[in-house]
Amino acid sequence: MGSTLTTDAAAPSADLLQARALRRRRRESLLRTVVPLAIIAALLLLWEWMVRANEIPHYILPAPTLILQTLVDNWTSLSVALWFTIKLTLLALAAAIVGGVLLAIAFALFKWVEIGLFPIAVILQVTPIIAIAPLILIYVPNTTIALLLCAWIVAFFPILSNTVIGLKSADSNLRDLFQLYKASPWQTFRYLLAPSALPYFMGGLKIAGGLSLIGAVVAEFTAGTAGRETGLASRILESSFRTEIPMMFAALLLVSLLGIVIFIIFASLSRAVLGHWHESEMRREH
Repeated sequence: MGSTLTTDAAAPSADLLQARALRRRRRESLLRTVVPLAIIAALLLLWEWMVRANEIPHYILPAPTLILQTLVDNWTSLSVALWFTIKLTLLALAAAIVGGVLLAIAFALFKWVEIGLFPIAVILQVTPIIAIAPLILIYVPNTTIALLLCAWIVAFFPILSNTVIGLKSADSNLRDLFQLYKASPWQTFRYLLAPSALPYFMGGLKIAGGLSLIGAVVAEFTAGTAGRETGLASRILESSFRTEIPMMFAALLLVSLLGIVIFIIFASLSRAVLGHWHESEMRREH
């Protein structure tokens, strides 16, 4: 009896275990932030040192400090281009989400729709957008709509494909159970198919977010548009024509940062939506 009491008293309490787990999560989160930032900072310092030590001209390779200074000095024009690229990317992604989800539902519910339309979706996906973009720009009179269509084509397929796979991955035994209890098609979709497809949809969303940005930039490169109502790709093209390499790097930096922000937003959204119940986002204690 005395041995049992001693063992129980020595065992850590639930509050202590929870506190340890919280500290472990905080330490892991801190490491995930600090380590990548430290590596990036070291690479930037190495870049700066190499440019200065070898006296590399700015029209060949500008130093990070010069790129940052160029970004600050030209923020007025670059911010307008950044906002145009953001609008184009988000509109294309929104259209891809709506179209991809609706068509995926139609594919899952009606076999003949999938048989008829899925090959067309595959053809659009496997054909390089840089090959399709000139035709779209010819047949669509509005340049902005043409750019939006190009970006939508790139972002559409991951949403469609992942959502279709998710809708079809519902457990067959659960399907039989829903039929046994005479569940309506809406109840089956809401309580079985949609939860099954949600992790796949979130995975496709993280992919499509970056692809919509790539599609917007590539489409604008292909269009070769110029003027005020243009995006960051046009600023890169203009800078290359004028051999303003620091300006090119400044616009490229904004494109990269925008892509990183998009990925972080959708990764956080996926964690918030799936973190409490799905294995892909649940945090385990080691």
